[in-house]
Amino acid sequence: MSEPDLRTRVLTAAVDLFAQQGYERTSVSQVVTAAGVAKGGFYHHFASKEDLLYEVYGDLISRQLAAMDTILARAEPAAATLRAMITELVVSTAQSAKQAKVFWREMHSLGDERAEQYRRQRRRCHDAVGRVVRDGQTDGTFSSTTSADTVTFTIFGVVNEMPIWYRPNGRKRPQQLADEIADFVLAGLGVTSERTVR
Repeated sequence: MSEPDLRTRVLTAAVDLFAQQGYERTSVSQVVTAAGVAKGGFYHHFASKEDLLYEVYGDLISRQLAAMDTILARAEPAAATLRAMITELVVSTAQSAKQAKVFWREMHSLGDERAEQYRRQRRRCHDAVGRVVRDGQTDGTFSSTTSADTVTFTIFGVVNEMPIWYRPNGRKRPQQLADEIADFVLAGLGVTSERTVR
């Protein structure tokens, strides 16, 4: 078994067990057994059960931050950049909804240091979106009727609540949902032509 496969199997087993019986009632031994790996393999990747809980969601936010950097590096117009950012946040959260739901339910179990690491990562993501909105308002691409802070909080309010209401087997696929949310936000910012956002 390759190292990435082992790590993924442990994370998947942990998410399933945390979802079924909760973080506190799940032991490292149960995770190891469910993943079909040796305890040594577990501790090669994760220092503790708390470390595992952090990685359940930390893996998602790390991927989102990397995607944000890639989108910003393209230096596209504000509307196209904001659409791409919203799409990335919605699609990646939908695809990892179970992990995100477990994390939101169990995040109180993280120690102060881990919780602060999480907050810093989320803040980076939040600030990146806010800057794009603010820049678009400054250059006249976006309406300034609503403040950049309120627009940003609205976007993340929807994304952060997705693990609660999103259903993988529901009527709408992640991309369709992302398109509709992006259309809604951009329309609120006064962007109505598809040619300016595609």
